[in-house]
Amino acid sequence: MDNYEYSELLKALGNKISNIASIIKPDEIKARLDEIASLESNPAFWSDVETSAKIGKEKSKISKILENFNEAKSALNDASELFELANAENDAQTINALFDDSKGLEDKVTSLEISMMLSGENDDKNAIITIHPGAGGTESNDWASMLYRMYLRFCEREGYKVETLDFQEGDEAGLKDVSFIVRGENAYGYLKAENGVHRLVRVSPFDSAGRRHTSFSSVMVSPELDDNIAIDIEEKDMRFDYYRASGAGGQHVNKTESAVRITHIPTGIVVQCQNDRSQHKNKATALKMLKSRLYEFEMQKQQAEQANAPKDEIGWGHQIRSYVLFPYQQVKDVRSGEAYSQTDAILDGDIKKIIEGVLISQKSS
Repeated sequence: MDNYEYSELLKALGNKISNIASIIKPDEIKARLDEIASLESNPAFWSDVETSAKIGKEKSKISKILENFNEAKSALNDASELFELANAENDAQTINALFDDSKGLEDKVTSLEISMMLSGENDDKNAIITIHPGAGGTESNDWASMLYRMYLRFCEREGYKVETLDFQEGDEAGLKDVSFIVRGENAYGYLKAENGVHRLVRVSPFDSAGRRHTSFSSVMVSPELDDNIAIDIEEKDMRFDYYRASGAGGQHVNKTESAVRITHIPTGIVVQCQNDRSQHKNKATALKMLKSRLYEFEMQKQQAEQANAPKDEIGWGHQIRSYVLFPYQQVKDVRSGEAYSQTDAILDGDIKKIIEGVLISQKSS
């Protein structure tokens, strides 16, 4: 990098900060925070638990936005002033240090940009994820298991908490189905980018002839809905099945029919839960999963109608991302068009940059 390139970078980042400021309106956020502080100083405010909780959530959200904006703007201003001063004094050491820090400065502004994209109605909610292998038997089951591990490692990296709701082991390896909930800041906002069909190309460890195989798995992501979002489901539209839990789960496994499966007959959506000893609690969790899936189903249906897009299938031509491990190594996301060569790191959960690339591409499209 030279002085001209760095000057252009500062200019581009400055334009981004200006655009973000025009969207979030920092002065209006400050005024709103002052207004909330005034409300909180009135003892009567806290007597209305529902309203105070709602405003408290708003305060937390806009305070974070303002904090991130001020931090990025301050970092950019400091870099600009230091660069101007170093140039005036021909201070090559400081200029080189600024060049070295340019990636961190760019990442800080990009992070702010991403936070602005996670301002949708449900982006701050927890995420309910279901992974289901496509056709292909053991190979697809193993691919679904690899995806499950990838998301667990991503959640670990980001400090998200994970609770497995249902896990069905594969007959020989991998898994037949898994559902889990991810709890943390903007969990759904990030993980909604994973909604779709994922394709794997590799030499199968289950093929003694060492042939190349292509496998597919679907990842379904829906927001954990608040109780104030009403989703009415008629009893006649649901079929309940109760069965004995399988896999890890304690002494109740295979002794009581605590596991619950709900089939929504009109849409064919199936959810199941077996993570608790109590059938009643598993049923309540499964109902919550079903409501979230139906909400997401309706949102996707509306988007597909607007885009005149066909319904997704777990197979060729419908994948959102391809993970190629042979004959070369590359992960490519169809939506952003970006390709990545660090396949081992990605499968170990290093997917934040991929997700952010998708969010940026969708926002600009």
